Amino acid sequence: MSMGAMKESERAAAVPVDAPRCEDPDRRARTAELPRIGLVRAGATGADDALLGRALAAPRDYLGPGRVTATEAGRVTVELPGGPSVAAEMALALPYEPAVEDTLLVIGKEESYYVIGVLHGRGRTVLSLPGDVAVHAREGALSLSGDRGVAIRGPELEIEAGKVRMVADAVVQKVASMYQRVSALFSVHAGEAHTVVEKTSFTKAKNATILTEETVTVNGKQILLG
Repeated sequence: MSMGAMKESERAAAVPVDAPRCEDPDRRARTAELPRIGLVRAGATGADDALLGRALAAPRDYLGPGRVTATEAGRVTVELPGGPSVAAEMALALPYEPAVEDTLLVIGKEESYYVIGVLHGRGRTVLSLPGDVAVHAREGALSLSGDRGVAIRGPELEIEAGKVRMVADAVVQKVASMYQRVSALFSVHAGEAHTVVEKTSFTKAKNATILTEETVTVNGKQILLG
């Protein structure tokens, strides 16, 4: 049977109904590789829900900042950029106690996360060592400073130095008893001096001199000289 004698229905069957248009195969390959990332459509279920779950999950491999949202002994809960929160173990060389809102450096792989640095912290570091501890600056000076102060506590404090210098706006001393012994000169230079003794005041010297430029007042119920 010749081509001209073919039935109309047979010619229609021989021609594909949805013949693909001619397009660049490289373009199709690039399009197939593009990730399907976007907002979940309203009412979407199934594969779209799984895609949303993967987007909110913590990354498998991570190195970067994390904001502290909760703390407990040896562990913290940090919020990573993008929203997910993970539990991380403290892995610092110094015993730092983080505070909420601290920014820590977090490293993680799979489901294990560790804190390896402090980027912005308001917590405290406590060094607790057993036995006697000696801090020595060999051939140098040791300096202790604190932006909010320096506190020294202990049942006994001993200072041994060739010279002691004190510079302060105010000095307050509260002691039960004080004993001072000066082998050479004891000199005090003050703008004003005020001494109050609740009970007996006793002063003993080989020679004593009271020298004033103006008035000397001695006031008492009984004055004994001799």
